Amino acid sequence: MMMNANRAEGSERAAELEALVPATCLFHSFSDPSRLVILQHLQLGEHRVVDLTEHLGLSQSTVSKHLARLKDAGLVASRPEGRASVYSLQHAEALTELLAAAEKLLALTGDAVQLCPVHGPRAAAKSE
Repeated sequence: MMMNANRAEGSERAAELEALVPATCLFHSFSDPSRLVILQHLQLGEHRVVDLTEHLGLSQSTVSKHLARLKDAGLVASRPEGRASVYSLQHAEALTELLAAAEKLLALTGDAVQLCPVHGPRAAAKSE
């Protein structure tokens, strides 16, 4: 009887962990500072890879790799424009809310990291 209870508990834990896999993958998409900067920049509007490489100071292949990761996660979309691709956010409002929530959480934990250009100091400086 005890073995069946342990097996059931183990099965429940495995199901709980399995249910968290999509969230884990989503948050992993945010784990690289360059990807966060790309997402922040795309909050300002559509951009080509060349625009992002100039802004970030990264190589074209590095920016393309990060964009592919973000696209695979469903955070970024692309459309052809001539010989280039133009990238944009898939869910801009939800992303802005998530970055604002992260900023709030970081402030509560003592970190002064500025993640969101819509609500961060750069946005405040632009509005002055």
